[in-house]
Amino acid sequence: MTRTLYVGNLPWSTTEDQLVAAFSQHAHVVSARIITDRETGRSRGFGFVEVEEEDADRAVEALNGTQLGGRDIIVNEARPRQSRY
Repeated sequence: MTRTLYVGNLPWSTTEDQLVAAFSQHAHVVSARIITDRETGRSRGFGFVEVEEEDADRAVEALNGTQLGGRDIIVNEARPRQSRY
């Protein structure tokens, strides 16, 4: 099983590879994605990292409030996506 973690307050220059590198120190990373603006393609400053379930709590505790690219990042369990309609 896996769990998806929300990662907020990311610098716009953060890459998915940098997210994987940061989280790999504390968890087995399945995937990582940076959310981008549809029109400009520029990062929206947040992303999601999918990790093995047994590693999720440890990753949140270890990384929430730490610095990535000079900014204090927010890490918590992602909420289920809600319908827009």
